Amino acid sequence: MADSADDDYEYRIKEGAYVVLKRGQVFKAVQILPKKKVIFEKQWMFMDNAVGHLYGSAFEILSGGHLQPYKPKDTENPSDAKEAGTDNRNIVDDGRSQKLTRDDIEALKEQGLKGQEIIQQLIDNSSTFEHKTEYAQHKYIKKKKKKYENTLVILRPSCRILAMMYHGREPGKICHLRYDTLAQMLTLANIHAGSKVLVFETCAGLVLGAVMERMGGYGSVIQMYPGGGPVRAGVENFGFPSHFHATLHEFPICHVNALLAGTLDTTAKDSTADEKHISMVTKEEQNQPEAEEQGSSEEQSMDTDAADDVGQDQEKMEKEKRREAKAQERKVKLEEKSKKLAAAAALLEGKNADGLVIASRFHPCPVLLGLLKFLSPSRPFVVYSQYKEPLIDCYTKLKEQGGTVNLRLTDTWLRHYQVLPNRTHPVLLMSGGGGYLLSGTTVATDRSKPAGSQRSEEPAPKRQKLKDTEG
Repeated sequence: MADSADDDYEYRIKEGAYVVLKRGQVFKAVQILPKKKVIFEKQWMFMDNAVGHLYGSAFEILSGGHLQPYKPKDTENPSDAKEAGTDNRNIVDDGRSQKLTRDDIEALKEQGLKGQEIIQQLIDNSSTFEHKTEYAQHKYIKKKKKKYENTLVILRPSCRILAMMYHGREPGKICHLRYDTLAQMLTLANIHAGSKVLVFETCAGLVLGAVMERMGGYGSVIQMYPGGGPVRAGVENFGFPSHFHATLHEFPICHVNALLAGTLDTTAKDSTADEKHISMVTKEEQNQPEAEEQGSSEEQSMDTDAADDVGQDQEKMEKEKRREAKAQERKVKLEEKSKKLAAAAALLEGKNADGLVIASRFHPCPVLLGLLKFLSPSRPFVVYSQYKEPLIDCYTKLKEQGGTVNLRLTDTWLRHYQVLPNRTHPVLLMSGGGGYLLSGTTVATDRSKPAGSQRSEEPAPKRQKLKDTEG
């Protein structure tokens, strides 16, 4: 029994873990913290009671925001005992079919009736429910469950679930990257454990987290980031253990040219911080004589108090300690940043990366041409863009430059289907487009000869001479 408990511990919800709340097709990523109020679908709740349960468990929201494990009753469909009509031609939607008013429904909630019981009351007080067809009755019940049932499911974060969450809630943050397109990117880039992968993305860390999940904590991932620092909000929602983060490195994209030229200085410090520190010191030196003059004038006045002077001295000492602590923290951060930069540069200098993944809102052509130099021959790369025009530019440049084969520009298409008895058909609402992918494979080229002169130097084929034979 102890072994089975240890096996289940990995799949149980723990305090401080990141989880995904699901209701219908709506998702939200939250962290389980004690006595923290979480708002989901206009309802607030506390996640304390979810600790210890298995992932995928359903919970019911009680009064006061507390969670209780949801146990579905045997009478799940209240319409089973009801008769169904043949068609809906005589049903008129005039708003008079429901006898219960909004005040009556609120009174039922105050009496303690739960979602299933309220739905049963709505069915009993509907004058047109019996005349609806069986399919219309199921549709009516499904609609009322979505409105009155206070249930949710707690899921373990994964690449697919988080991609569906971002695409449904905030698609602009991930450049409208759909989850099927993300799956194709991981496949085309041949992401696997033990590989060295370069990732350049501006999708809130979703692509980076998907690559780390596929690698399973083995190998190394180098995040090439623009701006002052990397964005990893999506990576935090995955809830990776600490050894996953040990494989993650970061390198600013603005230092790529310096690294290729061999002029990168990894020991350089932040000059702006030094200038700020020097200016602060000069200001303190200028303020010292002013403080001395104020002190002399206060000594001459009759209303001076010794206790006030002691309090001012203590405040000055505290301010100096705070400044020293901030300066020390800034120094430690700069040292850590320089160490990370040196470690990432050491991985890139070998130019033996196993894959390249690009998905950003910037034009990918200069980034792709610069980062391809760090890949080993016969290694895959994939570029995502919401529009096809930037990828067409990349395709043309790669064809002119050479060094790549098997270039393919593809468009992803996805459609959901409703699979129910006698009601199987495509879902009416679907995504208009999942973006475009440019994929290919690097090859070794002869750097001594330009790519365009290979065909011109090829000799013309010679004709075979035929000898005349006598007789």
